[in-house]
Amino acid sequence: MLEIQKELRKLESKEKAMHSKRFFKTGKGEYGEGDKFLGIVVPEQRKIAKKHKELPLKDLIKLLHSPYHEERLTAIFILVHQYKNNPDEIYKLYLANAKQINNWDLVDSSAHKIVGRHLLPHPEKRQILYKLAESPDLWERRISIISCFAFIDQKDLKDTIAISEILLQDHHDLIHKAVGWMLRELGKVDQELLEKFLQKHLPKMPRTMLRYAIEKLPEKKRQSYLKK
Repeated sequence: MLEIQKELRKLESKEKAMHSKRFFKTGKGEYGEGDKFLGIVVPEQRKIAKKHKELPLKDLIKLLHSPYHEERLTAIFILVHQYKNNPDEIYKLYLANAKQINNWDLVDSSAHKIVGRHLLPHPEKRQILYKLAESPDLWERRISIISCFAFIDQKDLKDTIAISEILLQDHHDLIHKAVGWMLRELGKVDQELLEKFLQKHLPKMPRTMLRYAIEKLPEKKRQSYLKK
């Protein structure tokens, strides 16, 4: 067992672990089926990640393959930290282990900070996002759209629209929420572009996606879209 794992295990709480199992839907047939928890709050994980921020990559891979959710999330925090000094290798490691980034908090803490950030200056390399968007794996699909957050921040909006269109009729509620969230952020930058997307796709948009996407629009417009 790695030293970082020993430190995490000292913070274990069975009561908090039971709460996390319910919160992250670990029951049979649910999105987090079978995930295991130690019951450690995120601020404590961040503290330990900061202490071990220079953890060797081989140990990070081991941590990322842990059956325990908190150990994987702690690995994610360290990967995000290490990206700035070792971008190419961290980016490759992240994608190679994408199936271990297997819950929404793991994705949302990292996809835009590693994948999106890496692809921001390289539009010609963004085909990987389209491949992930077509993946049968829920979390790879979520990585594809959340990565676009890095582009939106720089007013680079083309890929967010294109990937949202690919995921428009995805069957999973967690993708509806993620796409809606990114469209909402896009709308803060370019409301006209968001409304063009809505006008084109409104009849096909899942209700949850629509609600997220229009959340920051003026109330009159928001109500108008909800009634259509």
